[in-house]
Amino acid sequence: MAAENASGYIQHHLQNLTFGQLGNGNWGFAHTAQEAKEMGFWAFHVDTLGWSVALGVIFILLFRTAAKKATAGQPGCLQNFVEIMIEFVDSSVKDTFHGRNPLIAPLALTIFVWVFLMNAMDLIPVDWIPHVARLISGNENVFFRVVPTTDPNATLGMALSVFALIIFYSIKVKGLGGFIGELTLHPFGSKNLLVQALLIPVNFLLEFVTLVAKPISLALRLFGNMYAGELVFILIAVMFGSGLLWLGGLGIVLQWAWAVFHILIISLQAFIFMMLTIVYLSMAHEDNH
Repeated sequence: MAAENASGYIQHHLQNLTFGQLGNGNWGFAHTAQEAKEMGFWAFHVDTLGWSVALGVIFILLFRTAAKKATAGQPGCLQNFVEIMIEFVDSSVKDTFHGRNPLIAPLALTIFVWVFLMNAMDLIPVDWIPHVARLISGNENVFFRVVPTTDPNATLGMALSVFALIIFYSIKVKGLGGFIGELTLHPFGSKNLLVQALLIPVNFLLEFVTLVAKPISLALRLFGNMYAGELVFILIAVMFGSGLLWLGGLGIVLQWAWAVFHILIISLQAFIFMMLTIVYLSMAHEDNH
């Protein structure tokens, strides 16, 4: 495979199927990366949204089926799996979350399973589903990505949802005055009112940066790890198009080796996103002011 072709192949696989307002004022799908860029903020990554919703529905249907068929006798494989997942998440919440809120455990379970399913799409060979998309659309150059968590819009959207809950429960538990005091009266304090007043801007700067860093780090950590994993799979796929038998054989070995290792990354990133969510919401429920 020529260097230009390899570069084009990689760029094509890293471009989302984007819907938005075209340069002529009409709405439609972008046919080039430049068109997608020119669509601006209100462009929609249809593949990211579609797979996110589809995998969310699969998660709901699996757990609903397990709940409907649950029995006190000999459980089936699906019931065993669901019970293991629930017990695992429940123990994680009990060990980490120190408040009382019935929302936290279901939220943590949803985050873990949903993020895991989105991450797991990375294990599907990079050309399989895009090839189906090309056959259905009739467009040989259609963009189509299948791993929602390799799109920073998806990870940032989930992180901002968690951030909204952090703000909500911080104000609900501490009160508006307590929340503002937490941002302005810590970490430096003084019994002298004048000194304390002078320290407020410094405290606010430090605490505000810490607060805003939570959703940003939550989003970028998941995106960075999954994007790197997807890129490795794409680079390995390039080896198959080199025309060299030995390089293609090496690609097969590397693909299986990376897939086995990537299973750990997929699970770990889902677990980290869940645990950080629990920790942040636990901190929001602490009323120490």
